[in-house]
Amino acid sequence: MNDPFQGLLQDLLKVIGGAQSGGRAWLDAARSLAQGVATDGQPEQNPDPLTRIRFEELGHIAELHVANATGLPFDRPPVFVPVGPGAWAQRTLDAWAPTLQRMVDSQRRSPAPPIGLDDAGTDGGMEELLEKFASTLGPVLLGMQFGSAAGHLAQRALGQYALPLPWPSSTEILVVPGNVARFAEEWSLSAEETRLWVCIRELTTHAVLSRPHVAARVRELVDAITLDMVATHQGLAERLGGQAGDPEALQRILSDPEALLADLLSPGQRRSSDELVALTTVSAAYVDHVTGQLAATLTGAAGTLGEAWYRYRIEEAASEQAAGALFGLDLTRTQVDRGTAFIRGVVERAGEEALSGLWTVPRQLPTPAEVDAPGLWLERISLPELPE
Repeated sequence: MNDPFQGLLQDLLKVIGGAQSGGRAWLDAARSLAQGVATDGQPEQNPDPLTRIRFEELGHIAELHVANATGLPFDRPPVFVPVGPGAWAQRTLDAWAPTLQRMVDSQRRSPAPPIGLDDAGTDGGMEELLEKFASTLGPVLLGMQFGSAAGHLAQRALGQYALPLPWPSSTEILVVPGNVARFAEEWSLSAEETRLWVCIRELTTHAVLSRPHVAARVRELVDAITLDMVATHQGLAERLGGQAGDPEALQRILSDPEALLADLLSPGQRRSSDELVALTTVSAAYVDHVTGQLAATLTGAAGTLGEAWYRYRIEEAASEQAAGALFGLDLTRTQVDRGTAFIRGVVERAGEEALSGLWTVPRQLPTPAEVDAPGLWLERISLPELPE
């Protein structure tokens, strides 16, 4: 223990060692950070009961129209649950937890030596100690990364589906009344019409992403992409361990935390799947299309609401894009416009009724090439299905 730095590493390993030996320190780190970011560290009040009642009433109005417009009936009547940003962030992490758990489990199966509370103080070499430190810290860094994303997302989310990802099966759909009210005020929109618009949009997204084959395909693609992140986290151990014999190089790395964690904390560098981007791009565009049509029938400000949402999502959506990138999503303006062009192309060629074929059976989900050529998708789904 003559080396103060080595002693510091050993002390840190004792504190966070449980994260690698089966504990849930990574989830605790995610929850704490998400709550702090979402609420700015301030206590959070429960939503007004009258607000809950009003969202339930508007939800009943929207439910029937969404079911008729999409042809996707709800198995059980959805119930809107108003929450604050902090509660939204916590519930979102619960929804993300299975993906995070698979990533943590993958890290534990890696060749990097695990560390527990009992062996954190063993007198090994600096290289071994650095490898243990990095492999132990990995799950905690992972949790903090997703916790930060959930917290920032909670500050702007209007409802449950801030990201076009399926949630665990439930009749509850979250809405964030404070964010909805602020969105309406900033864009000079009617508060009541904005609430109804949010209900329509959330219900339409729920109708699409709760389809079993759609949810299964999105989860399959997300899992394949997010597990690639594990290799990046494991590379931290190699970077540290590889410099153990060069004190000056090691000092340079450790003196620059941003450089040390650059690969871990830059979601923009995540690899995206063409299939996942295509599917989520089309689903989001379909939701916007249906929402716009229903808003034109049920509100007097459909055009203003649609334009406000487009600008809100494109011009100020850094938190959505960063959080989406963690899952391999591309939520940039390019993809938004790409999805809109696909939906418009289908309607122009085959009418509104053709859109119902998007979510009927797995074989009719559009491919990346078809998103850029809607005529190809229409031609393919018109062909008889080949026998197995």
